[in-house]
Amino acid sequence: MNPHKTGTREEWLAARLDLLKDEKELTRRSDELARRRQALPWVRIDKAYRFETDEGAASLADLFRGRSQLLMYHFMFGPDYTAGCPTCSMLADGFNGIVVHLANHDVMLWAVSRAPLAKLQAFKRRMGWTFPWASSFASDFNLDFNVGFTDEQLRSGTFEYNYQRGMVVSRLRDNVPAVEAAATGTDPLTYATELPGMSAFVLEAGVVYHTYSAYARGLDPFLPVSHWLDRAPKGRNETGVWWRRHDEYPEQAGPHTGNKRSE
Repeated sequence: MNPHKTGTREEWLAARLDLLKDEKELTRRSDELARRRQALPWVRIDKAYRFETDEGAASLADLFRGRSQLLMYHFMFGPDYTAGCPTCSMLADGFNGIVVHLANHDVMLWAVSRAPLAKLQAFKRRMGWTFPWASSFASDFNLDFNVGFTDEQLRSGTFEYNYQRGMVVSRLRDNVPAVEAAATGTDPLTYATELPGMSAFVLEAGVVYHTYSAYARGLDPFLPVSHWLDRAPKGRNETGVWWRRHDEYPEQAGPHTGNKRSE
């Protein structure tokens, strides 16, 4: 155990107030980034994407369900997966409680994955989730939004993710946590044919526009566990993959370690 600096209440308060100045500056900076995010130009979507949902086939416009704004989480669950990505699953655990609030603020939230709908429905029942989840199995949607890739794209390094051209397959395989791939019933290369992201859309005068997408560490704001850990005395304290799907933890959870998220 590494000893940590200790001090008086007065010393703690002085250090806390100094930190608070930087926290307030970060908040103001975040507010400014939000304004710039909302000022991005909208890009018209003319392609006729089709999804499978619990209510049947749907277009991208149908997913708005009467709202003018649509948020999508690109959940890593490929056609060959036997279960959803553990990290995506931890993130999605927070969706149930916020969907109703977003829907009553003119925003629909969906998860979207390439796995067939029946697989998504079975996993959703297992996890106890109620948020809407659509399958893009018969669509180019994931490929077009750079969260789904072909084997050839991975091998040639011609794919794009997080606004950068892809790495060759050997490097990609080395950067995929084998434990996460195994948890989805796949090998690292098959696991890497899906990557996470989120996208935002707006429906204006019957036309759908793409307004924003984020990937990789850009998804950190949607992972509440990490933000709670950042305020815990020992922080994230991660050296390996510690997290599991919520029904896979031992009944009496003990100490864990995890891995650092890639940039």
